[in-house]
Amino acid sequence: QVQLVESGGGLAQAGGSLRLSCVASGGTFSTYAMGWFRQAPGKEREFVAGMSWSGTRMDYADSVEGRFTFSRDDAKKTMYLQMDSLKPEDTAVYYCYCRSASGLRPFDIARRADEDMYWGQGTEVTVSS
Repeated sequence: QVQLVESGGGLAQAGGSLRLSCVASGGTFSTYAMGWFRQAPGKEREFVAGMSWSGTRMDYADSVEGRFTFSRDDAKKTMYLQMDSLKPEDTAVYYCYCRSASGLRPFDIARRADEDMYWGQGTEVTVSS
């Protein structure tokens, strides 16, 4: 069982930056596929960024490509989402996830929410124009 706790959300102006953190406990952090989703008011949860369980591949949603950067620190069991050039449409609750390698090839990115994912509680990001 993995527990995830996010932090770093808040209010930012358009064009500004925020860095989200997600600390994991339990499980073997370095063996999981991991990443971030977000959910805006009235919308479905959507994929933002992710890394394959092998650590060899990362992927981003088109809407954040070039502005957001995913990283992780295995020694700290922490993943990060650096968000730059923020836009009002980035306003959402951001959720980190970990997922076992079950059913995933080494280079697969978990882009769809499923029952094998562990989720954090979410951290709210609001971007003002």
